[in-house]
Amino acid sequence: MLSIKKVENGTMNMLNRRSLVLGLLSSSLIFYQSKLTFGHDNSSNSGNIEQYKSSEDVLIIVDMQNDFCPGGTLPVQNGDRVIEVINKIQKKFQYIILTQDWHPEDHSSFVTTNPKKEVFSTKKMPYGNQVIWPPHCIIGTKGAEFHKNLITNKASFIIRKGFRKHIDSYSGFFENDRVTSTGLDGILRSLNIKRVFVAGLALDFCVQYTAIDSAVLGYSTYVIQDATLPVNIGNSVQETVNNFKKNNVGFGKLEEFI
Repeated sequence: MLSIKKVENGTMNMLNRRSLVLGLLSSSLIFYQSKLTFGHDNSSNSGNIEQYKSSEDVLIIVDMQNDFCPGGTLPVQNGDRVIEVINKIQKKFQYIILTQDWHPEDHSSFVTTNPKKEVFSTKKMPYGNQVIWPPHCIIGTKGAEFHKNLITNKASFIIRKGFRKHIDSYSGFFENDRVTSTGLDGILRSLNIKRVFVAGLALDFCVQYTAIDSAVLGYSTYVIQDATLPVNIGNSVQETVNNFKKNNVGFGKLEEFI
């Protein structure tokens, strides 16, 4: 045995160095995976059990942007008042996703590109009726930014929608042609999400479309009633509630569902 060690000393040293490098790489990978798993855990005292309770749940916060709040170009009345509730319920979710309206300034749904149309009237598009809106959430503007009071640093993803000039987008899952995907469904499936909770603005448009698409795609879906408010055009709120019932979308306070 002594003679073998002496003859193969160089080989043994090389093997030892290789083992050391592989060991360091393995340790680094384990550390990296740990950081991914607990990426939103800033407290050394946080328990693993609480992390995993919501590992199949996601909170989707829809379009909490300046233009949809008081002072914006398409404000929901008292829309900023739901932010406190939304910030509070974020603590109960491991996964949080934000959607963001993101329009070019000459978007086909804007009244400025439809001079013969009035705001909130409709026009025919290849994908169906399109509501005519005031210009809002234009790419790169203050109105497109998230409201300053919204906590955004816990979000894992931001889904931008409506950036194609000739297609509007209400849902966080699909553009209004109902074919063009935003990629949100793929993200949820990669995370093994089973339950989707929806909050934000506005209840009767982007929140409704996001929630119904979620349910149709097979997720158990719930809209958090005290974390959303409507635009409220005509019978839009009642129609929204009816559509939730038809599609088995829960509508109530978070504590009723979680």
